[in-house]
Amino acid sequence: MSESDQRDTAEIEAGQLAKLRSLLTALVPANAFYTRKLAAAGVTAEIASLGEFCARTPFTTKQEIVDDQLSHPPYGTNLTFPQNRYTRFNQTSSTTGNPLHWLDTEDSWSWMLDCWSIVYEAAGVRPEDRVLFAFSFGPFLGFWTAFEAAERLGCLCIPGGGMSSEARLNTITNNEVTVVCCTPTYAIRLGEVATEQGVDLGSSKVRRVIVAGEPGGSIPATRSRLESLWPGARVFDHHGMTETGPVSFECPAQPGVLHVIESAYLPEVINPATGGPVGSGETGELVLTNLGRLGSPLLRYRTGDLVRRRNSLHTQCICGRRDMALEGGILGRVDDMVIVRGVNVFPGAIEEIIRSFPEIAEYRVEVQTTAALTELRIQVEPSSSCANASELCDKLQTALQSVFHLRIPISSAQPGSLPRFEMKAKRWIKT
Repeated sequence: MSESDQRDTAEIEAGQLAKLRSLLTALVPANAFYTRKLAAAGVTAEIASLGEFCARTPFTTKQEIVDDQLSHPPYGTNLTFPQNRYTRFNQTSSTTGNPLHWLDTEDSWSWMLDCWSIVYEAAGVRPEDRVLFAFSFGPFLGFWTAFEAAERLGCLCIPGGGMSSEARLNTITNNEVTVVCCTPTYAIRLGEVATEQGVDLGSSKVRRVIVAGEPGGSIPATRSRLESLWPGARVFDHHGMTETGPVSFECPAQPGVLHVIESAYLPEVINPATGGPVGSGETGELVLTNLGRLGSPLLRYRTGDLVRRRNSLHTQCICGRRDMALEGGILGRVDDMVIVRGVNVFPGAIEEIIRSFPEIAEYRVEVQTTAALTELRIQVEPSSSCANASELCDKLQTALQSVFHLRIPISSAQPGSLPRFEMKAKRWIKT
């Protein structure tokens, strides 16, 4: 590590340590959930270093939070202030179990808007932009924080809830929208509807498509599909969680690389099996401590997201930043991997291959487990440009076999028969 890297690393870590000490001071004894955990570990606000904090502080898991909220309904004991201080309610999408309820104070909410401001800055969003939020506004935190942060930036913010895809395309055209925020799956769907309706997105004013909610934005084949459907627009990936807040932004100079916002988070990458740290270039689970969400904090939270840290910690990126860089963005989830005849298969790896076939409009993966044996079957919906569905299935089967050395049965579905998704896509079905 160069002298410059060492100096900047020391500065970053000193700032994180100062914020961590302030957070710990606020939590004990006000926050019952963490007062118990920290006392048992002997961790206090006088912690000497980030290394000592990580070595001594136990992980926080989603199941712990779920159990705490079930035992102390409806919000649990991870609240630092009296409930009358909280002004925001959100909950998780419950894709992996019970939904989590999350409360925020005005200060914690503002902290998350600050994080979104960093995302927008990296994506080149400016006050003069007109931003369409192409999703139905439910109780999920990301929608509301993204909208309010853009409003605070000075953008014209256009809510797209309760609209059909055709209506959203009309809104994009009529209002000269320049930025679209949605999931990668829905960005593909909007692009397909535009093609069906004869809407030329290449002549629209859209110059940025910011995607989140799924790993697709950092999967090269999915990104390529998105940018072919939205000519002239740059795709920017981002990720966050209701429990943590906005976490990362795409490197402006390196598509497919996410930077963790280290001014707001203390990130770690661990071996999911052992809990120990992994080195640069190795795949591990992302663990986060949010440093400013005092009202409902998380210390060493196991996100379940699989990532690969690039280079040494705080090495300067070509974009000039030193925030932790995640190669390939979110690679998948710890609990999404399936083992098929001894081969580890992740949904993102399957999507990378499927999205390389422009003739495939949509797909679904069936996971069948019988007598401890797991098998996959894939159903693909050919696009209108596909001349031979049977030949397409054969080509996809060959491509998958060359990568995974598995013969995965492929069948075709009737046009329009597979579901489309506005929220997180649910393409993997257990049968």
